[in-house]
Amino acid sequence: MQLTRGERAFAIFNYIFLLILATVFVLPLLSVLASSLVGQEEWARRGAHILVPEQVDLTSYRLLLRPGSLFFSGFMISVARVVVGTSLNLAFTTTLAYVLSKRQIPGRAAITLFVFITMVFNGGLIPQYILVDSLRLTDTFWAMILPVLVNPWFMFIMRNFFMGIPESLEEAAIMDGAQPAQRLLRIILPLSLPSIATIGMFYAVFHWNEWFQAFIYINDARSLPLQVVLRQILVSAMVEDTDIVSIDRMPPTETIRSTMIVLTVTPILCVYPFIQKYFVKGALIGSVKG
Repeated sequence: MQLTRGERAFAIFNYIFLLILATVFVLPLLSVLASSLVGQEEWARRGAHILVPEQVDLTSYRLLLRPGSLFFSGFMISVARVVVGTSLNLAFTTTLAYVLSKRQIPGRAAITLFVFITMVFNGGLIPQYILVDSLRLTDTFWAMILPVLVNPWFMFIMRNFFMGIPESLEEAAIMDGAQPAQRLLRIILPLSLPSIATIGMFYAVFHWNEWFQAFIYINDARSLPLQVVLRQILVSAMVEDTDIVSIDRMPPTETIRSTMIVLTVTPILCVYPFIQKYFVKGALIGSVKG
């Protein structure tokens, strides 16, 4: 199909506009990445806002990722929080959504109303802290996991997805003698991979970025996740908070800060491409009506 002159002009304008927009978003990331690879001498000579370093210096990465440093311990705690927290979130959210998707379950309406109320009303910070403290979860890893075990909004999304699956599939499994757990694991979950992957990604991003709960409930510096460590350093402007040993050629403070930002953002950027196909598949499934 041959495009008209107006359509070609619009296509060219569209490409140029998207290229400029992409450049605006990419340049700050490249500047931070380049700043994390600059040594003391080059930083003193060229200053900030470096896009292409003359010589790559990985000293700041070796310092921050040194086993025993505060940054490294925070990084490992954040990774453990994402893995454990997302797994438990999906387990409890999936099972609760599956139960509430069955209309014949006794008390289904009351349980659904109870979950919905938690979306509208919040007890507040002080009652939450008293509850966590009374359960003896303060200064523990579980203080960052158990209070956010189920997100009501994600649960309702998954419940509606389960309700869209034809009941004839489960009826056929019941005829074959499948138990509820078997029907959930062998029929419902394989058909719900797009929904589970999408919600799991939301949970993982939440656990990776969330810092306020750890800031409130945890006092031990060695038990803080990466985001709290990063916040304390950026707010106080003190590199000493990272527990970095003294060396002869210490990287600039801005280089260390840029390295922290790169190490904080990279895990999510690496995981997202593997989950993106489920977002596309989920959108296609939701657009087909049968």
